[in-house]
Amino acid sequence: MITLAEENYLKAIWAISLNTNEKASTNAIADEISTSAASVSDMLRKLQEKELIKYEKYKGVELSEKGGNLATSIIRKHRLWETFLVNKLAFNWGEVHDVAEQLEHIKSDELVDKLDSFLGFPKFDPHGEPIPTKDGEIPTTNAIPLNELQTATKGRVMGVTLDEKSFLDYLTQLNIRIGTKIELLEKISFDQSLSINIENTNQHISNDVAKHLLIKIK
Repeated sequence: MITLAEENYLKAIWAISLNTNEKASTNAIADEISTSAASVSDMLRKLQEKELIKYEKYKGVELSEKGGNLATSIIRKHRLWETFLVNKLAFNWGEVHDVAEQLEHIKSDELVDKLDSFLGFPKFDPHGEPIPTKDGEIPTTNAIPLNELQTATKGRVMGVTLDEKSFLDYLTQLNIRIGTKIELLEKISFDQSLSINIENTNQHISNDVAKHLLIKIK
């Protein structure tokens, strides 16, 4: 039997490993889950006993095949539920994370498969995150962070790398969402902020905002 807390740890390890292509450190997991390193160490021992991870002290953590399959399944459910909430129930993209956190722990594979079919087998969630398939395949995209583009480059918002409500609400205020047309007009050397054109309206954003916006170049 896997607890909700254990599932959340598997998700955290999965996300860290995917983003860094390295084993997850105890401190990185603690930051991801907002807990102490001591609590992480206790949980890692439990996950190792259940053969969900491979863990060597001071050398980092990686998911076992069993743990990886479970984590991918949880991520799939979370992102499908976010897609359902936004596309079918008209939730704002900044509201759905916490609700999906609750729904992702539903155990019925049949329900999730029917949800996937009902939604038309989407490849990306409302934040642009890839939705793993039933077989664990993860769709790829050639999107690039906005702050890494060359001046005068045009593209569309493909996704975000930060799904905190305050950040998504700020993007909504700027009229930025998935599919929004963006052109990088200028990079300010003083503070690395950016001058951009959003749907024919000029805006100025910080580098911290730009680095979390993924752009698909035309």
